Amino acid sequence: MARKHSGEQINRRSYNVEMRAIEGEEGVIEGFPLVFNQKTRISDWGGEYDEIIDARALDKTDMKDVRLFVNHDTDQITLARSRKGDANSTMSFEILPEGLKIRAKLDIENNPEAKALYSAIKRGDMDGMSFMFRVRSQEWLNIDSDIPTRIIKDISIIHEVSVVNFPAYQGTSVSARNKSSEGDYSPLAEAREQIGNDRRKAAAAEVEKIKYDYLRRI
Repeated sequence: MARKHSGEQINRRSYNVEMRAIEGEEGVIEGFPLVFNQKTRISDWGGEYDEIIDARALDKTDMKDVRLFVNHDTDQITLARSRKGDANSTMSFEILPEGLKIRAKLDIENNPEAKALYSAIKRGDMDGMSFMFRVRSQEWLNIDSDIPTRIIKDISIIHEVSVVNFPAYQGTSVSARNKSSEGDYSPLAEAREQIGNDRRKAAAAEVEKIKYDYLRRI
């Protein structure tokens, strides 16, 4: 069973991908905060499900103003920033077949936090990325199964990207998980609740139809 659904809840995903410092370009880092077409097992209070980000999910995404942090700590100084149309932006994005790639120039001379992050990436102590986003459109497959599949079709906005300490499953080259960062929100629980409501409405409508047909015959 396939189920389409729209929502605007904040989501956060972390990926264990190559985050690296660029040789010969002091202070420059590159990485993928988002990957396409990778099945990922997500677990939250609503249950377990597999999640896939469609390759067209960024076609209409708002990325006009996106900032770079460490571990999503937005109370700290912004380490890099991408602003659409601003030639002075210190971070850029490129949508590639495998996902969204960032390139950031860190101010390692004047910003101690940026210098520390650059050192940690260069040493290989930090190599994961994450992003905070909102979903405009998604589709559920096999929603009644033990482990359904959520396909994210359209991401409405990316709020920020982060270099993270614990990107998730360390045993695979690309993987992700929901680290309970969405609080009380569970996409699976919400989808199942909506389907349950739709089924109850359909059953009630069928009962009313039967009553109407019966009254017409008497």
